[in-house]
Formats: sequence, C-alpha cells, structure tokens
Amino acid sequence: MSQLIISVGREFGSGGHEIADKLAKHYELPLYDHNLLREVAASMNVNHDELQPYDEAKKNRFFSRTVRGMSSSAAHNVAQLQFDYLKKKASNGESFVVVGRCSETVLKDSPALVSLFILGDKDAKAERVMKLYNKDKKDALELMEEHDKYRKEYHNSHCPGKWGDSRNYELSINSSKLGVDETVKIITAYIDARRK
Repeated sequence: MSQLIISVGREFGSGGHEIADKLAKHYELPLYDHNLLREVAASMNVNHDELQPYDEAKKNRFFSRTVRGMSSSAAHNVAQLQFDYLKKKASNGESFVVVGRCSETVLKDSPALVSLFILGDKDAKAERVMKLYNKDKKDALELMEEHDKYRKEYHNSHCPGKWGDSRNYELSINSSKLGVDETVKIITAYIDARRK
C-alpha cells in the first residue's frame, strides 16, 4: 500500500491535533485541518471568507431541504465541498493526514485509509487545556465540553455513525496514558505493520 491516508478524530484536549501533526511530519504528508476549506475555496475560485462561517457547522435538519441533490443548508453544502475534495484527492492516489471533517466516514471506502480516534482522561485533558489556553480548571472543563459538543453535533449531523464511537474507527487510543510522543510511536508502529 503506497498511498496512505490518515484520518484523525479527537476529543478536545487529547492532543489529537498535535498527534496528527507529528504523523504528517513522520510520513512527510500534507496535513489538512482548518486549511482544507481555504484549499477548496482556492480550487473553486471562491472567496474563503464567505464559506468560513459555515465551516464545521452542523446541518439543521429542521430548516434545510434537499431537492434533486441540492440542499438549502449552507453548512451542508460547505461540508459537502470538503468531503468531495477529500474524495477526489483519495481517488487520485494522493496521501495525506486529515483532522476531523468526518473523514473516517467520507473516505471509508479507500483501502489506503487508517482511521484513528484520540481520546483522553478528563483530568489530563483539562490540564493540557489549562496550559495551552491559560485557563483555570473550571474554564478548561467548560471549553472542553463546548468544543466536544460542537464536534459531535457537526459530525452527527453529516454522518450516519456517531462521533467518538469506536466502531467507526480503526484504532481508538487514550493519549493520556503514555503521552503524545509515545502515542505517536504506537500509532506509527500500527500503521507500518498494516502497510506491510
């Protein structure tokens, strides 16, 4: 398997984004996260700032309709642009790391996909958030809850599977147990073994 696509879902504060970044560097692959929408907009000659408010937004099922494949939901349309862009890259044989964006579901038919979910212990995640964002524990816990709720709503409004459900991922790992660097070592060992 020469093509490699790594999908990283994560809980807020788990170090999932840092892990994705380290995996991208280890395998010398491009990393797509918030920059994905900018790339999609550039490829379509569309102003990124007009799409940005709908990035990773949940689709409101009560106020949107789909007729002949066209949706009235801006959030759904922006998500679909990103999903289609990722699918095109995958079908073109490109290798990359992608954070979130329902990628474990969107790219599930690609044999090159390795889908990960990074979780963590509540206290360890709170400690990380406190350091990174200069918050006290109460504010860190609130921020974690807010971000995870946002991710869950986005994911679950665009995918049939539930965000964080281990059955939707190839490997779920608690980064709190060994820390980011050791977690990356375990993941790379798994990926390398699977690629043989």
